[in-house]
Amino acid sequence: MGSRAKLIEDLQSYVDGIFAGESPFYGELTERMRDDVAAGGPSWELLAPYADEPRTEYFPLRALAGVHLEVLSGELPDLAGHYPSTGGDGDAAAAWPLVREALAARDPAVIAELRHPLQTNETSRCGALAGGFHLIAARSGLPMRILELGSSAGLNLHFDSYRYEAGGMAAGPADSPIRFVDYWRQGVPPLAAPIEVRERRGCDLAPIDSTTEAGRLELLSFVMPDDRARFETLEAAIGIARRRPVAVDRASADDWLDARLAEPAPEAAIVVFHSVFWIYPPQSVLDRILATLADAGGEATPDAPLHWLRYEGGDSVGQCDLRLTSWPGGDEELLGHGRYHYAPVTWLAGA
Repeated sequence: MGSRAKLIEDLQSYVDGIFAGESPFYGELTERMRDDVAAGGPSWELLAPYADEPRTEYFPLRALAGVHLEVLSGELPDLAGHYPSTGGDGDAAAAWPLVREALAARDPAVIAELRHPLQTNETSRCGALAGGFHLIAARSGLPMRILELGSSAGLNLHFDSYRYEAGGMAAGPADSPIRFVDYWRQGVPPLAAPIEVRERRGCDLAPIDSTTEAGRLELLSFVMPDDRARFETLEAAIGIARRRPVAVDRASADDWLDARLAEPAPEAAIVVFHSVFWIYPPQSVLDRILATLADAGGEATPDAPLHWLRYEGGDSVGQCDLRLTSWPGGDEELLGHGRYHYAPVTWLAGA
């Protein structure tokens, strides 16, 4: 059995951190889950085997996502009346007894399914990533081969199907349902630089097929039930992905990247990118990715450059940094910073 005190501390950190100001509904449910753990209730029975796992594995949130999936799929109609994502009243106090009952019904012997990583497919991160892609396009003038690590359903591989407007510049389809307007502070990325994507491909240990109804519901289950804006954006992104399927290979990122970078890509800029991925793989995988990038970077040329673009947690709590490393040369830049979910990006490149 794991450490109950640690699990209680982790639950409180979610209340104070990721749910603060973003999801009052999940914030209250998590407080009640915390108290249930302290009392040795069903939440403790379910999560005890995982209590000593790193906080960033988010096992309690995976449990809530499992309940949310049952709500979205119609298996818990009484709870649907309280979940905002299904038109409910958002009354977390009224929802909690039913959530607790749903947690109690889960068999701890099969809870290993919770090891499926959280896959938030946060499309708003494209507001940061797109700035990096346009900067690469402005500098290289080359078509791109984009390779995403930890793609999940591959929704962010469609970044150029979304609309960006700022500083009198615009990029992406004018009729796109996903729009980033005046999303950048202090500066504006070179949105006028044209982007041509020659190849787009991703990998994930457990990719989700958004073209199926089961995949759609699974993706939605990871979103906080009272975050309507993210629900709408995700639904729109799924619609785009269904019209423009991309390959997301089931593979470990280190093996996959090694194979992809071994493929020739003359007269193209290779862009390896990821967002809120780096906290999940074991250190051995991260080390191999870094070594693969360094080796491939050593072979890069001006007409076949390599770029590593990532939007990952920064030094400040809740902040993500957009960084770019480019070869030849291997120079690293901090392009900007923002937050994990939809929030303006402070653009620093060229400032």
